[in-house]
Amino acid sequence: MASFAFKQFKIDQNRAAMKVSTDGIMFGAWISLANAQNLLDIGTGTGLLSLMAKQRVPELHVHAIEIDEQAALDAKGNFSASPWPEIELVQLAVQQFESTQQFDLVISNPPYFQSSLKGENVRRNVARHTDSLSFEELISAFLRVAKPSARLAIILPYEEGKIFISLAEQKNLYLARVCEVKTTPNKDVSRLMFELSSEPSETYTEALCIYDQQGRYTEEYTALCKAFYLKM
Repeated sequence: MASFAFKQFKIDQNRAAMKVSTDGIMFGAWISLANAQNLLDIGTGTGLLSLMAKQRVPELHVHAIEIDEQAALDAKGNFSASPWPEIELVQLAVQQFESTQQFDLVISNPPYFQSSLKGENVRRNVARHTDSLSFEELISAFLRVAKPSARLAIILPYEEGKIFISLAEQKNLYLARVCEVKTTPNKDVSRLMFELSSEPSETYTEALCIYDQQGRYTEEYTALCKAFYLKM
């Protein structure tokens, strides 16, 4: 798939190892942008999450980081061709990222495979496996660039999400929001979308199912994502 058209922008993905996915679209629509002024998108890939954030809040200052040179080229082109070419992009490992700007919201759809066998595609392995960005390193990066009241929003498979939340809590972060995602009603929870905060708060828990029994998007998924899908 060379490109993916949305209502207000297009994603060209000829070079990036990781393409547009249901996970990414769902997560980009779910992230809370309330009171956010400066957002950092770690591992932006094609730039999808950054562009979704700008569509939702055009005045938001968005910075995007991508380690892979080819994916960064896709993101650069997608930003330039969008209504929001001012999105700032840095091609760099987040472990090396330094900024005088502090962020009140950090988002990431991070690598999550920790011990599974790797395929032959080296760049896809980098995008999917935690060798290049461990959960601990991602938490440390957030703490390094975050404002005192900042939030960190993440999407991960269920088990990996539980591990990430546990590691974050050990670093004095608090689970503010969590959404348990099922693909269909009769399947187990497969994904966690969650938001961690530097400040204590009660956890708001919700659930989302993507498809109904007939394989159609559910009403709640449609309501969440209809501002983005071209045909929804």
